[in-house]
Amino acid sequence: MSAAAKDLGVTHGAISRHIQALEAQFGIPLLRRLSKSVEPTPPAAQLAASLSEAFGLMQLGVARLAPGPLTLSCSATIMMYWLIPRLGRFKQDNPAVEIRLNVNFGEVDFVRDEISVAIRSSMIRPPQDVVIRPLVQEDIGPICHPDYAARLGLKSVEDLARARILGTATRPAAWSEWLSALGQSNLTLQSHELFEHFYLLIQAAASGLGVGLAPRLLAEDEIRRGHVVAPFGFTMGPHALNLWIAPHLRLRDDVRRLASWIQDEMNISGSHLANKSMV
Repeated sequence: MSAAAKDLGVTHGAISRHIQALEAQFGIPLLRRLSKSVEPTPPAAQLAASLSEAFGLMQLGVARLAPGPLTLSCSATIMMYWLIPRLGRFKQDNPAVEIRLNVNFGEVDFVRDEISVAIRSSMIRPPQDVVIRPLVQEDIGPICHPDYAARLGLKSVEDLARARILGTATRPAAWSEWLSALGQSNLTLQSHELFEHFYLLIQAAASGLGVGLAPRLLAEDEIRRGHVVAPFGFTMGPHALNLWIAPHLRLRDDVRRLASWIQDEMNISGSHLANKSMV
């Protein structure tokens, strides 16, 4: 009740009175009153699902009739380290295309959230009917400040037992996935500190707070600047980045141009990283 009131900008009492009025109108209970919460009755859950679908169709019709600016959704780390440094090139070539940025890395409701395209990890479940285009397979590896690596003498994976291990809340299994990719599943590395996002972990590693595990695509600029090193290189991990395109917008010319540009830029980034691996 309180969450609904906050979302609609009304009081808790207004929500309660409205529910009571609906129950009186329909002649059936819509909510079960529990000790500290409420839950919908089966008829109420069915009604909510039908209304959600109807509102979605209304929003879809408006979006098709009066298309607005494009909204590109991706995680804060991808936006900071990959997208924004490149976005000027797209704007220069497409000055008439207006793009809004949406910081998110979870599931997407394209109509409700007014998202045009989204960059998502393969860990996230895609919505039904979404157009999916593969971008790049993630290669992952430990990163830390050069002085930290030298001080600990990080020469083998076993040396990480002496390191302060940094992790991210969004990838709790990242270290075990990396060890598995190396064929070192017998080893265990527990995170001493968790950060909410990769960009915080990368900054912590660059500040000498420990060793973090990050995708090479996100850490490459910090490596190039000399802020961090990757003492064991990078290994292909189990996850990939995909581009999701809103199904109702897939034929719009500006959406197709933006999607193609993201794919091209990811291909360039992937080829650059692959070439550096062979040097």
